[in-house]
Amino acid sequence: MKVNIEKIWYSKNIISIFLLPLSWIFIAVSSVRRILFEAFASKKNGLRDTQIIVVGNLTVGGAGKTPFVSYLAQCCLQKNISVGVVARGYGREDESKLEEVMHDSNVTKVGDEALMLKHQLGCPVAVAAKRIDAVKYLNKKYSLDLIISDDGLQHYKLPRDVEIIVVDGEREFGNGWCLPSGPLREPVSRLRQADIVVSNGENASYVYQYCLSYNDFISLDNSSIKKTHKDFEKQEIHAVAGIGYPRRFFAALEKLGLHIISHTFPDHHAYQLTDIEFNDNLPIIMTEKDAVKCRQFNLKNMWYLSTVAVPGKLLDDRITYLLEEIKS
Repeated sequence: MKVNIEKIWYSKNIISIFLLPLSWIFIAVSSVRRILFEAFASKKNGLRDTQIIVVGNLTVGGAGKTPFVSYLAQCCLQKNISVGVVARGYGREDESKLEEVMHDSNVTKVGDEALMLKHQLGCPVAVAAKRIDAVKYLNKKYSLDLIISDDGLQHYKLPRDVEIIVVDGEREFGNGWCLPSGPLREPVSRLRQADIVVSNGENASYVYQYCLSYNDFISLDNSSIKKTHKDFEKQEIHAVAGIGYPRRFFAALEKLGLHIISHTFPDHHAYQLTDIEFNDNLPIIMTEKDAVKCRQFNLKNMWYLSTVAVPGKLLDDRITYLLEEIKS
């Protein structure tokens, strides 16, 4: 029988209640671990004057962190702040290895999100299971004002000057319980210790917000042809998503007026050509994160939907102030 984790984690039911004692143990262990790391292992030894910002979330699954990291890094580049990005590189062949991400890196070596960020930003990007190793690598090789960690909130070996927690404005914290009875990696009270809490999506509970803006559909046949949603309005399309929360992507396509046949894959799925051969001539549309793994197939009529984080004014002002402090 297939277990529906979403159903367990995003409601209070007999299974999640049954698992609560394990959640209490999880909270106790993670709390002690955090206290010990903060006391003994989070100093910025040998890291010059480089500032470190950790962008993370409390829940398992997609909260929209990576588009926000891209927005934050682009703000730095616009203000002539030299910036690098580190990540774990989930889904790659050997996650234990430290790798610098290049434009022509093999996605199986560096991971989909890291390669996507490299293509979007062009700044130094490195991946490592222990993000502190990636930070030290970039800090030694490049003269950087700032390093942004995509995820890593719970990687306490990683020192940080600023913590930004991203909250899924739609799903928030599910049933509010920690693993394994809920989706939380830390209790909700952890929000009080962050420097900035940001909602992905409009949610009156949060001062700082951003929304995902869906722009052009870009061809994956290496021609870089662009289309708009109006080019796909009067036909069915195959919608492919191997991300943390696929329903957000499918809902965005439907909001644009597209008639979709949805195909859900696990987060960081390693695509094979057979995964996206649907034996018809309908267009195939996927996320940009999936596209970095499927471009190699060079199929006609396959597109990705470009996505950017658009901040609200209060958030944009807050980030501007933060970066001005770093630059000064």
